[in-house]
Amino acid sequence: MTLANLQDVAYPFLGGLGLFLIGMLLLSQGLVAFGGSTMKHALAHFTGTPTKAFVSGTLATIAVQSSTATTVTLIGFVSAGLISFSQAIGVLIGASLGNTATGWIVATLGLKVNLGFHTLPLIGIGALVKLLAKGRLADLGIAMTGFGLMFLGLEILQHGMHGAAQVFDFTSLPSGGFWATVITMLVGLALTAILQSSTAAIATTLTALHAQVINFDQAAAVVVGAAIGTTLTGIVVTAGGTIHARRTALAYVLFNTATGTIAIVLLPAFLRIIAMLEVRAGLDAGTTSLAAFHTMFISVGVLLFLPFAAQFSRLIERILPAHGEATTQLLDASLLAIPAVALEASQRALEQAMSGLLNMFEEMLLGQSTTTHKGRLQAAILPLDDIYSFVTRIELPAADTIPAAQRVAQLHAIDHLIRFRGRLSELAQARVVLATSDYLWALKSSQEMIQLARRGVERRGIEGDLESIESHARFLSARSLEMRHAALQEGEASSEGAARITLQLTDNFRWIERNANHIWRICHYLNQGCSRRAQRTDAKQSSAPDEVVAT
Repeated sequence: MTLANLQDVAYPFLGGLGLFLIGMLLLSQGLVAFGGSTMKHALAHFTGTPTKAFVSGTLATIAVQSSTATTVTLIGFVSAGLISFSQAIGVLIGASLGNTATGWIVATLGLKVNLGFHTLPLIGIGALVKLLAKGRLADLGIAMTGFGLMFLGLEILQHGMHGAAQVFDFTSLPSGGFWATVITMLVGLALTAILQSSTAAIATTLTALHAQVINFDQAAAVVVGAAIGTTLTGIVVTAGGTIHARRTALAYVLFNTATGTIAIVLLPAFLRIIAMLEVRAGLDAGTTSLAAFHTMFISVGVLLFLPFAAQFSRLIERILPAHGEATTQLLDASLLAIPAVALEASQRALEQAMSGLLNMFEEMLLGQSTTTHKGRLQAAILPLDDIYSFVTRIELPAADTIPAAQRVAQLHAIDHLIRFRGRLSELAQARVVLATSDYLWALKSSQEMIQLARRGVERRGIEGDLESIESHARFLSARSLEMRHAALQEGEASSEGAARITLQLTDNFRWIERNANHIWRICHYLNQGCSRRAQRTDAKQSSAPDEVVAT
């Protein structure tokens, strides 16, 4: 084979494959950015049962043309507590089925209709929209460009495949028999691992089948290998991630591997069913039949796993039990590219951090043992630092002001949480007992603040109690100021020892006042950090609350 012949095969093959991959990437990114919030709300609200979760996962994956985007969103929802892991299993299974939609698009349009030339204007128009427009319209431009590049790459890939059929002898590939099928399946797995995309591997296989480079049996085995190989990307992405990410990856691996194994074992039966559908149902032979085979064996896996989603989720949880800090388990780096989900996860993490500090403050107010408070308060520093790092790394859309308002609010909440933790550390080191007659007025009001804040976190909505929390904070501020002045006046003529007691008393009043202020401010900013509240805040352009006291 001459160098010229090799170039005639390799150049269009590599170039077409590269254009297809870039097109799929841009299409997926554009659709996720354009409809990511819609997908987020759909997944969050339509996952009540395993069946609803399955349908949501299927439709979401078809809509954004990316099972990876669905899976990443899913990890965020489980981390943020929006859905249970059992519900997540249904979404995950649906994402696997939804991932077969691209094969149908390639088989019915990309290979049978010459769209490469006709989608060229989409590339130019999409690029202009991206450059000239802003916000979601610019995201739509990215998706248009990706759609055009995908079909242009597919057309060039076809030319490469026709050239490969003339240069290479593909009849030497294993064909017929169980072990030959297994070897061909491993080729598909390796191809997916190299390309880091099962969609690209399946599109390449469909193109090879269309060019009659390989036969249908070989193509079917490669598609099975691609379905199993797509889990490798998930393993790489979630390595070192949170427990929720690793559980999701493991569930995806087990489902696809089990489904692929079933497909290989029952391949002769599947092929007979496809042949029967070609004769009796008018199914087109070749690429359309291969797309149907892909959907068929994934559907068998759905029927076997979906009824046992709860048991499957419990198995995964037993294999990978939760360990470590609960707050930081909510924060997974893979969520950073989807702002709506990342901000939801950081919001939950902040609420958990606030609950932990409120519990310690209440214990101090009631005079409970403070022997563990110093260590617990010291341990609270790292989670707050991790949350701050996570929030600052969230990739926000340039023109979308609502996520920006959420992030600013969450950063303010982190600031007050850090200062609240510092006040509690001072209180713990001073070993002051606040459950005495001198502080009864403050004790009652502070406890009510804590209960209101805790109730808001539990029901995922603090807005209704925010006014009451503010009233308590202002009362404690005014009353504390009065008590400090009264204590100082009484202590003017006292002895040196009594003066120290008076100063300690005034410091305690100041701590109570400042802690109340921090609780109110934390609640205010956490309320603004919620997506619904951030939208209203952005519309009103409201400002931060006035400080009760200078801190």
